[in-house]
Amino acid sequence: MPRRTKPYLLHASFRPDVEPNYDEYPFSVPAVREIGNIEFHPNVTFFVGENGSGKSTVLEALAVALGFGAEGGTKNVQFRTVDSVSPLHNALRLARGVPQPRDGYFLRAESFFNVASYMDEVGYTDSYGGSLHARSHGESFMAVLVNKLKGNGIYLFDEPEAALSPSRQMAALSAIHQLVEDSSQFVIATHSPILLSYPHAKIIQFDGFGLSEVAYEDTEHYAITRDFLNNYARRLEQLLSDDEDA
Repeated sequence: MPRRTKPYLLHASFRPDVEPNYDEYPFSVPAVREIGNIEFHPNVTFFVGENGSGKSTVLEALAVALGFGAEGGTKNVQFRTVDSVSPLHNALRLARGVPQPRDGYFLRAESFFNVASYMDEVGYTDSYGGSLHARSHGESFMAVLVNKLKGNGIYLFDEPEAALSPSRQMAALSAIHQLVEDSSQFVIATHSPILLSYPHAKIIQFDGFGLSEVAYEDTEHYAITRDFLNNYARRLEQLLSDDEDA
């Protein structure tokens, strides 16, 4: 199938019957207040920002609102080891396009171990190419991308680079591209300048002011990584020197 020209997940907004309390979490997070301004790219939308900026909270809410379990997996994987899901998903209204995807997956780095354990418990490992626990963390992530995801899907990834070496991140980028070419849509929260380099993607910055769309080379992830690699000796000297010697 050709790549999508129109997104399946169009945009998210607060339901008209919801009156968020902006003094309480997660509605107190500036980016959450502006969630109605997110227009999703038909192929790849990235969420970027500092820790605590709200990108994982929003991604979790989108995933749960779409019918995925909070800890990840397909829509058939519905279990919860910790009751820590924010109420944001209950406040959202999602606008969806057509045609509907045939496949879907929510990959959440912090709870992926629990999903892998669940797959072993229920004996549903063939579609991953075998037990995920029989692989390294990074290899199990790649097994999802290469073996489990079939295309024509909606895929939400929360920090997929967490277990991947730089070379594996490039391999993941290639796998994502193949799925995009097969009519898939991705929403990815990431800190990886390698993944962020995907051509023509929409990059949405989460920060203390809310949300804004940014170009790849204007992200902190790109700028800081480039500066450090080009000036690593000086940057190490600055970072590791005693304050008295700085």
